[in-house]
Amino acid sequence: MTESRDDALPDAQKLQQPIARLLRPLVRLFIRCGTTFPALCDLLRELYVNVAVHDFALPDKEQTDSRISLLTGIHRKEVRRLREAGAPVRMTPASLSRTTQIVALWLADRRFTDRNGAPAPLRRAGSGPTFESLVEEVTKDLRPRAVLDEWLDRKIVVLDAKGRVVLTEAAIAPNRGDDRQLHYFGRNLHDHIAAAVENVTSNPAPFLERAVHYEGLSEDVARQLEALSREVAMEALLAANREAQTLHRGDAGGEWRWNFGVYVYREREPRGDGAPENQPGEPS
Repeated sequence: MTESRDDALPDAQKLQQPIARLLRPLVRLFIRCGTTFPALCDLLRELYVNVAVHDFALPDKEQTDSRISLLTGIHRKEVRRLREAGAPVRMTPASLSRTTQIVALWLADRRFTDRNGAPAPLRRAGSGPTFESLVEEVTKDLRPRAVLDEWLDRKIVVLDAKGRVVLTEAAIAPNRGDDRQLHYFGRNLHDHIAAAVENVTSNPAPFLERAVHYEGLSEDVARQLEALSREVAMEALLAANREAQTLHRGDAGGEWRWNFGVYVYREREPRGDGAPENQPGEPS
């Protein structure tokens, strides 16, 4: 018999430790960037109301301030004030969306890749595959020269000795300070956590969310495994992107979205008397 969603919910007390671990790197970021505890509390208060309004509405019933107050523990007057102030919306800036689409096409379409499947250097204009034709295939609203100038300024591309446009690593992994980095920071962490939450609260778990991890390694081995992971991950991402481009062209369109991501992490762990959290090689 399949367990219901409510029966699968973890105990609130048991969530405290994993949530504290999950939030720790975020709190470290908040402190570094000057986001104070009161400012974070204000943001959480808004989010609690927003989530209660949009994600916990009952069918054919008005979502009252009293019910939202009951769900969130926030006073009704404060609930009313926050609802009247308007709720945060999910939005992808148009410039980021176009940049992502153009880069994805450059990485996936064989017309714009070399024999090894890597993004090929492109002539600015003319016949055949060019930077101009690449941009125009994604959007007619922007002049390719304007896109090129912006991308050169943001180091997304560079010009080689022959004047060809070359895609840089910054196009795939934006540098610190780039607006795209913060956008992907929020989107990718959201999707990873959302998948994990669905797996914790549903039976069977609907999403793939796994990791391979080893403890007690030397720094040299940890760095070797990191390098291997980067290579394997990029191969997987490029393969998925190529298939997505092919399927997207023939798709009638709809309301769904898809995100496939990988991550690699290593750190020096403090020595202690206790056993490691997981035995070497144990998947999670």
